[in-house]
Amino acid sequence: MAGSVLGEVFRISTWGESHGKGLGVVVDGCPAGIPLCEEDIQTYLDRRKPGETKYSTPRKEGDEVTILSGVFEGYTTGTPISMMVLNTSQKSGDYSNIAEVYRPGHADYTFDAKYGFRDYRGGGRSSGRETIGRVAAGAIAMKILQELGITIRAYTKQIGPYVCREEALSLENIEKSPLRMPDLKLSAQAEDYLAEKMKDHDSVGGMIECVISGMPAGIGEPVFGKLDAALAGSIFSIGAVKGVEIGAGFAVAEKCGSENNDGFYMDAEGKVKKHTNFAGGILGGMSDGDDIVIRAAFKPTPSIFQPQDTVNRHGEDVEIQIKGRHDPVIMPRAVVVVESMAAVTIVDRLFVGMTSRIDKIRDFYR
Repeated sequence: MAGSVLGEVFRISTWGESHGKGLGVVVDGCPAGIPLCEEDIQTYLDRRKPGETKYSTPRKEGDEVTILSGVFEGYTTGTPISMMVLNTSQKSGDYSNIAEVYRPGHADYTFDAKYGFRDYRGGGRSSGRETIGRVAAGAIAMKILQELGITIRAYTKQIGPYVCREEALSLENIEKSPLRMPDLKLSAQAEDYLAEKMKDHDSVGGMIECVISGMPAGIGEPVFGKLDAALAGSIFSIGAVKGVEIGAGFAVAEKCGSENNDGFYMDAEGKVKKHTNFAGGILGGMSDGDDIVIRAAFKPTPSIFQPQDTVNRHGEDVEIQIKGRHDPVIMPRAVVVVESMAAVTIVDRLFVGMTSRIDKIRDFYR
């Protein structure tokens, strides 16, 4: 199957299925000499682990990572880093009633149309558990970015009708909220709303905002390798994402140029700065040195415990009521996935950008 590899220089290849023996990732292009151990990876995997709150699937998985290669005596060797997480809590029988039926909102039909076959146990490669490999790779990318003074932080900005206001955001509240919302008062309101929907056997959509700080200007390509296109593509590859915007995003459609342009000025240190950041840190496909601001819209979890109309593989109209263990809301566990995809993309674009100027290459090899 094609489409499991991302990146040009810093390349990741995820593998595994939701109800197979395990899942993992191979990371190639990681420089040698970076301190790395399984605990560094586990910290990130624990943030997406199921069963941690009442707002996630009750499936209990330790999601304990094993580094199989690419690390020696606590440091990366420059060779491919392979990591694996074993599945320990599969209940494949929960999915026997959908073996011949296409679940609404899932990839069942399209997977079958493409391959003539599908793993109906939890969605196979289309399952949210595939993101384990992304997060493990993202943890390594984050280590690289730390060396460069670049930080990435994401949080739940919206759940249903509850949207965090900029003036009420406090990043220190993110991990205090079971929904990973940086506004604890709004988080409590969203929790009540979500509890009502859970009683109705329904699910809820929302939005994650991600901010990348400390980026140098000039990263990205001006034509087909635009940084915003790369970031949007990697985040769109997360299964439940249905919309991505950068900076002012879709709001630019209502603006005039005089309102949308970010005016430049020189700061006290002689650096180029902007008065505003409607561009979201990217101009002409290249970073402008300001914060890169990305927002991703997530659809409601399609697995809901309500009767739904569908069809089966034999072309018959049927009704289905999905069983199993599912998240009523995706965003809290997806926050670290968005961070990871942003980190992997930024590292790859930084590495590609190292060859853009001969003076930089000359200085490096001298």
